[in-house]
Amino acid sequence: MAGAHASGTDPYPGMAPVANYGPPPSVALTTSGFAGTMLIMASLFQILQGIAAVAQDTVYLTGVEYVYQLDMTSWGWIHIVVGVVALATGIGILTGRTWAYLMGIVLATLSSIANFAFLPYFPIWSGIVIAFNVAVIWSLCTLLASDNPA
Repeated sequence: MAGAHASGTDPYPGMAPVANYGPPPSVALTTSGFAGTMLIMASLFQILQGIAAVAQDTVYLTGVEYVYQLDMTSWGWIHIVVGVVALATGIGILTGRTWAYLMGIVLATLSSIANFAFLPYFPIWSGIVIAFNVAVIWSLCTLLASDNPA
């Protein structure tokens, strides 16, 4: 079927073709948005977890002898520090900073390890934070793999 205009002529003179505007948002943009949002949420959960441990030691169960047993105040500060650094990194991921991608993987891993060690004290909350961190690690690894194909 023949088109409405002759081949080689511009149907909309004076307008730039759509191809000059660039491709639609890529998977990398949505993946980094997901990773940044999830890391921010996990870091806020971790900060709240740390504040509860520092403010009142009796919030968490401490009756069990455990290999990674620390004072609740120490656990609280560990969670607060990791959470604040992860929050800044999550903001860095959302703003597209390249340093934040690898730092996000490292911090999500550290946060997962800290929450794994904290499981006997508050298992459901720690499990939720670990799940969020696994989603962050997966999405950032997917993002880095799509940016740097082997």
